Amino acid sequence: MNKLYYRYGAMNSGKTTLLLQVAHNYEEREMKVLILKPGIDTKGDNKIVTRIGLSREVDHLILPDEDLSVYLKSISNDISCVLVDESQFLSKEQIDELYKFTKLKNISVICYGLRSDFKTNAFPGSKRLFEVADVMEEMYTTCRCGKRAKFNARIVNGEFTSSGDQVAIDGENEVSYESLCGKCYLEKVLKITDYDYDKENNSIKDRLRIYKEEIKKNNKLTSKTLKKEKKTILIKLRDELNKNLHKNEYTRKLK
Repeated sequence: MNKLYYRYGAMNSGKTTLLLQVAHNYEEREMKVLILKPGIDTKGDNKIVTRIGLSREVDHLILPDEDLSVYLKSISNDISCVLVDESQFLSKEQIDELYKFTKLKNISVICYGLRSDFKTNAFPGSKRLFEVADVMEEMYTTCRCGKRAKFNARIVNGEFTSSGDQVAIDGENEVSYESLCGKCYLEKVLKITDYDYDKENNSIKDRLRIYKEEIKKNNKLTSKTLKKEKKTILIKLRDELNKNLHKNEYTRKLK
């Protein structure tokens, strides 16, 4: 039984270049492949285009609301593999159709795409692929600092931004992207530095220390009513502080 593959990575990790290499490998052995891409990816019009200058016309453009099953059912059995570029732009339903196609037609589908958008949120297509793909393979690229890049930072008019629509095509309307590691993403895009983190975290730790001191004082109170009221307030404070502390620890792990 053939499989649905998802090869994902940040921008500039060579996904489209690898797709073309895979197509070449099949065709060199006189095996037929089909290349698909979402119509929403207007870069190159009806072609897939790599950053190193390679390009190739696709066999089918997938429209946003297209019932993909109609096209997939028309594919002849002499096709060895279907290759899908920019698959993060596909809908959940279209990914499901690709999955069913691999099992019912016994033809492998290899999807290439991003893990997440410039806000670190999953695209509908990539989210569904992580849920149903038989095989997932991460592709790597390098951040400006030399570490492994996993995040896609959007640049508009030369400035990093964390606002805007989820989809904005690279190279259009003064939009470009840069692949960053977690630490550089926090610093360049979200403007969070080590100093900011430590300052905020230390402030929370100081408040937790004060909370513990107040608990000790409260235990010495003689009035049961006052003791109960103050304890309720302190517990709410503790929960709030622990929540913020946990949030900051999560943010630090992104680095």
